[in-house]
Amino acid sequence: MIKSTYILAFGLLFNQLAKPEVAVANSQRKTDKITPADTLSKAPANWFNLDPRDNQVMGVSTEKAYEYLKNRPSKTVIVAVIDSGIDIVHEDLKDKIWRNEKEIPGNGKDDDNNGYIDDINGWNFIGGKDGRNVEHDTQELTRLYVQLRDKFEGPAGAKLQKKRKEKKNFALYQEIKAAYEKELKETQEQYSQFQQLQGAYQNATAILKNQLNKEDFTLEDLEKLNSTNQQVNQAKAIMLFMAENNFTKETFAEGEDYFMNKLKYNLNPNFNPRDIVGDNYDNVKERNYGNSDVTGSYADHGTHVAGIIGANRTNNLGIKGIADNVKIMVVRAVPNGDERDKDIANAIYYAVDNGAQVINMSFGKEYSPQKEAVDAAVKYAADKGVVLVHAAGNDGKNIDQEKNYPSKILANNKEVNNWIEVGASSFSGSGKLVGDFSNYGKKSVDVFAPGVDINSTIPKQGYKENSGTSMAAPVTSGVSALLLSYYPNLTAVQVRDIILQSTYKVNDLKVNVPGAQEGKTQQVPLTDLSVTGGIVNAYEAVKLAETISTKQ
Repeated sequence: MIKSTYILAFGLLFNQLAKPEVAVANSQRKTDKITPADTLSKAPANWFNLDPRDNQVMGVSTEKAYEYLKNRPSKTVIVAVIDSGIDIVHEDLKDKIWRNEKEIPGNGKDDDNNGYIDDINGWNFIGGKDGRNVEHDTQELTRLYVQLRDKFEGPAGAKLQKKRKEKKNFALYQEIKAAYEKELKETQEQYSQFQQLQGAYQNATAILKNQLNKEDFTLEDLEKLNSTNQQVNQAKAIMLFMAENNFTKETFAEGEDYFMNKLKYNLNPNFNPRDIVGDNYDNVKERNYGNSDVTGSYADHGTHVAGIIGANRTNNLGIKGIADNVKIMVVRAVPNGDERDKDIANAIYYAVDNGAQVINMSFGKEYSPQKEAVDAAVKYAADKGVVLVHAAGNDGKNIDQEKNYPSKILANNKEVNNWIEVGASSFSGSGKLVGDFSNYGKKSVDVFAPGVDINSTIPKQGYKENSGTSMAAPVTSGVSALLLSYYPNLTAVQVRDIILQSTYKVNDLKVNVPGAQEGKTQQVPLTDLSVTGGIVNAYEAVKLAETISTKQ
């Protein structure tokens, strides 16, 4: 699932705003406008490419790496983005999209005999032959709940419950049912809190518009506002506090969509869009389904991910991606909801078989009923020498202890050596270095990479800042592609090892453990939160790759 950071952020903000004295105290922060891009705590828009030693932001030194590589030859690297779809005509991406030269566009034939008709730029595993596409889907938890409920509820189910051979499955049903009901209740409660927060924002906005006699007002207007009216002062405090936490009209609209989608689709046991795809869902070996529409109906997330990896660095538009000589293969397999194991397995096979050298996977979930199918595809990618980069997730959890799929640990407890698990870091070199939403794990998360306030491409020629491990993974995929481009003889294992061994360390710094409740912040060394205890660094990786390549 493409998991949002809203749920944690709104919860923390609501808890703080519930205390008027906290809101008033935080209202003293001065910025220029009520917009996330203009708070004093913001880093430069291109911060993830900058060098931490030269710019005081914890970027990955992309620009410095290219200074080192100046005038050197490079080879085009194919990076597959398994995601929600990509706007392939975006001004900053259109020249960076992979093209299947063996396929003739629009002739309705499988010219290259790979099993997919007109797969010019990739493939869509959540679309139907009639051109329809899945936008929303349920969570895996919901699907498991429905499957087991239908089996164990009712007169026939009551008899099954008593059978010895079903004892384990019935215990699983009880576990799944409890987890589903808990998440549904929590989401409903969080939505109720969100609505209260949104109501406070809307009410404060209306009061201040009337007081200032302005439809649009800045923080400078609020700072100059002096009133003896308690209601006006409270509205001022609320609005300044909202701005301090980067909440605007747009973010509330997005939050509303998030909660409505989760309740209407993700946790709705009566929703099942799989008929759109038209496959035999129980047959995990089935490969040839879907359609060639790689943009689909929900391409925001995938487009943002693609821009981080390879947005054109030479066109003076928008942003600069990490990799300068890259082609993005689009593999659509992730809906607004939990991805399905069958689709992910097939997406990996497709990417590998069509020449991808790096695969970015900015998605994840807590249950994987067809894990063996995904494991087989992961092992296939490892055997073919493809780098797999996976986002650690946005739940603020220790995934050494919590389930998180897909995983570098296979069902047989063996670990593949072509996999990089990535947590999200911020631009701050302080205790807030790790994103407060990011999953972590001393054994499970290999590295951290920039994933807070990352400006990248979105559909319809747009650009936007997003936060999440979904952003950190493509930073790492971009660095992987950069290494393979300038040092094409490196293996996938070497690329992984170079990235892990060359991380930028912040010695003696203790960072906040993500996901902590208010007032219970715990600080630990970064080595307690990841394997390497470091931040991905392109410059250091390039220098190490140079040494290894010279020896070879």
